[in-house]
Amino acid sequence: MLLSEFDYELPEELIAQRPTEKRQDSKMMVLNRNNHEILHKHFYDIVDLIDKDSVLILNNTKVIPARLYGYKDTGAKIEVFLLKEKENKEWEVLIKPSKRVKEGTVVKISEDLSAEVISSLEDDGKWLVKMVYEGDILNILHKVGNIPLPPYIERKMASEDLKKLDFERYQTVYAKDEGSVAAPTAGLHFTQEILKKLADKGVEIGYVTLNVGIGTFRPVKCENVLEHKMDSEAFEIPENTANLINRAKQDGKKVIAVGTTTVRTLETAYKQFREIKACKSASELFIYPPYEFKVVDKLITNFHLPKSTLLMLVSALAGKDFIFEGYKQAIANKYRFYSYGDCMFIS
Repeated sequence: MLLSEFDYELPEELIAQRPTEKRQDSKMMVLNRNNHEILHKHFYDIVDLIDKDSVLILNNTKVIPARLYGYKDTGAKIEVFLLKEKENKEWEVLIKPSKRVKEGTVVKISEDLSAEVISSLEDDGKWLVKMVYEGDILNILHKVGNIPLPPYIERKMASEDLKKLDFERYQTVYAKDEGSVAAPTAGLHFTQEILKKLADKGVEIGYVTLNVGIGTFRPVKCENVLEHKMDSEAFEIPENTANLINRAKQDGKKVIAVGTTTVRTLETAYKQFREIKACKSASELFIYPPYEFKVVDKLITNFHLPKSTLLMLVSALAGKDFIFEGYKQAIANKYRFYSYGDCMFIS
């Protein structure tokens, strides 16, 4: 299977730079796999489209302000992008420009926070640094950090109002457990009102936590797709969610995942344990066609980048040709793409 098979051309103006004014007003394409019908709706229609005999599983991870701007003692400006916390205040990070740092370089972020470079890691340009601070790192990050928007959202000279908007909207309304450096973007369309309407209808709702790392969005660099290796991402399934899914499967109810991170969490757990059980584990699962889904029946997801592992995952669920027909229609109908963009319901 070749990487070039998952390529498509997207007009740059369709890359969403801001969220819709209201979360639920995003467009939503519905792909019906039974009759290969494509419908054009809005996200607020999701209440009518989800059957009451369904369970909805969402990823409640919370994005941390992981992008830090600081200076060397020479005055050179350095960006430190936090990826994963290790032990003893050490973190895996990305550094830009990396050619300006070496072992022992200290990047001063604020009066309360510095990053001391320990070593370069032989893993796609990552570095190991020691964060120097007193107190709680998350409290400090909320004071001095920036929301880690993906590079296709341009924020070179963002106003304070725009920064405030990003802090609010690049986060789901049900975000709870801090640890992600990217949002589970399919969930950005939900409001508390929509969740309540679904619950009132009889839809059961459960949560998992997968801390989204940069690896989810890293480009696939090998032409032979099967040679690609996913980064490891930690996840947790609580007991009440495991019980909810197992009951649903026994009763013949449909499991609807919100986002590809939720899909990977559930499918990884089944692969590891041959059932869904309460656990803390990690996923390196790479889902591509053909793949037999063991847990997930339907999926709410955003539109994904060309040649991405996310595009391969949705192609595995809906069929590559059907997905690409949907993307063709989305471009023709000027859907908004990527993190702040519109969404798709694969039913």
